[in-house]
Amino acid sequence: MNGQPFEHRPVMVNEVLRLLEPQRGGSYLDATVGGAGHAERILEASPTVTLIGLDQDPDAVKAASERLAAYGERAKILTGNFRDVAELLEEYIDVGLDGALLDLGVSSHQIDSTARGFSFRRGTPLNMRMGGTTGGWRTAADLLNTASEEELGEIFRDYGEERRWRGLAREIARRRRQRPLGTADDLVAAASVALRRPLAPRDKARLFQAVRIAVNEELGALREGLSAIARMLKAKGRLAVISYHSLEDRIVKDMFREWSRDCICPPEMPVCTCRGKALGHLLTRKPIRPGEGEVDLNPRARSARLRGWIRA
Repeated sequence: MNGQPFEHRPVMVNEVLRLLEPQRGGSYLDATVGGAGHAERILEASPTVTLIGLDQDPDAVKAASERLAAYGERAKILTGNFRDVAELLEEYIDVGLDGALLDLGVSSHQIDSTARGFSFRRGTPLNMRMGGTTGGWRTAADLLNTASEEELGEIFRDYGEERRWRGLAREIARRRRQRPLGTADDLVAAASVALRRPLAPRDKARLFQAVRIAVNEELGALREGLSAIARMLKAKGRLAVISYHSLEDRIVKDMFREWSRDCICPPEMPVCTCRGKALGHLLTRKPIRPGEGEVDLNPRARSARLRGWIRA
């Protein structure tokens, strides 16, 4: 595991358990299993729970497999991206899921491991691949050095909500003609010039997040994964999602609300031609946020938002 243990403190565990109700027993999916903190608590809730854990990070898969080994056949850990969940679970799920969880955060292990390239600490390589330090995905450096100036601008505008996105894209393009960007320092330097000020930690976090989202195609994967998981839920099956920024939370909120509407036809349609009834209903009208005590113990939980939905 890159020379260090996989560490990640699970967020809002009790709130997740209240939404998913694993004490009922049944088949559960943790589609972002990470260090298996949530998964272990789901398995502990009932001896009749079985769980499939899924993660694209090989370090997480290894850590979760070791942590859940004591549960034997009740726990199965698979490698893959949750956007491919239907294909990955095809041979393991016959009658559907009783519950599923998506925890969309970057783990502490990923942030704290310099080689993973998720932080903006000096000297950190521009990697940011959720699937590890190797593999077929392009790195953040690949993206920044090869994407068109227009594509870069759209990334910082849409994913980083940066007002000076044109100038930032232009500055990156100018610098890479002289020398390819390779470390966090290179991106911070370009952004400091384009934004015309020294960057605050909040600025760095926002811009690096934008690049990470683009590298891993996170928003597209989220839409595809949510849709696939919803189709796999049994009647009364429950879905809980923890998001950490407004772009993710907006997608979750909008999809949950659409699935909870009886009619999704455009207003100008004279006759309903859609499904005509809701697929399920919301378990949370507003997102659940971590309490002050949890944030004090785990400051990285501060931005977490939990939403729940139940299949009809």
